[in-house]
Amino acid sequence: MELPKCVERGLLEGSELQTSMQCEPELEGHLRKVIAVKMGANTAYLDGVSLPDFELLSDPEDEHLCANLMQLLQESLAQARLGSRRPARLLMPGQLVSQVGKELLRLAYSEPCGLRGALLDVCVEQGKSCHSIGQLALDPSLVPTFQLTLVLRLDSRLWPKIQGLFSSANSPFVPGFSQSLTLSTGFRVIKKKLYSSEQLLIEEC
Repeated sequence: MELPKCVERGLLEGSELQTSMQCEPELEGHLRKVIAVKMGANTAYLDGVSLPDFELLSDPEDEHLCANLMQLLQESLAQARLGSRRPARLLMPGQLVSQVGKELLRLAYSEPCGLRGALLDVCVEQGKSCHSIGQLALDPSLVPTFQLTLVLRLDSRLWPKIQGLFSSANSPFVPGFSQSLTLSTGFRVIKKKLYSSEQLLIEEC
């Protein structure tokens, strides 16, 4: 198995230390030794440290990256085109921004490269339809180690407005016209590791 470069380097910053304890079983022993050497500790000491202890550590770099990612996400949603005829400006409530950011950080902490290794697909769900908004990569120079699919939802109370966005091709197209729609605070995140055969992890919020 070829390891991501950031795993091979055995980085010790923030979530990198956490993630090394959460990676594939066959890598865990090797990474414990790498960390022990870097810290001047022995592997027996690290073996006695529980995983929740590592979860208490924070990673300022990942938090900064997450803030940038949320900004990119909001900009992408503001330029979304849900229907074939009319664009829509999708707005994220402050509560949704906060919840999504925390969830992405939580899902990234167990990854060898943290949030830098994420590839984020963004979709908006309405009824049985799911519309792709786009794909975001925090570090295009890095080969992604995991993929996150963020499924956002339109507020069901906006259905009368939403129907116009999915009207037939006979509906007139108005250049420059856009609807502003607020998203629901509910969302779903699907995580897929790109270097592992593990099953998909689906988080419903």
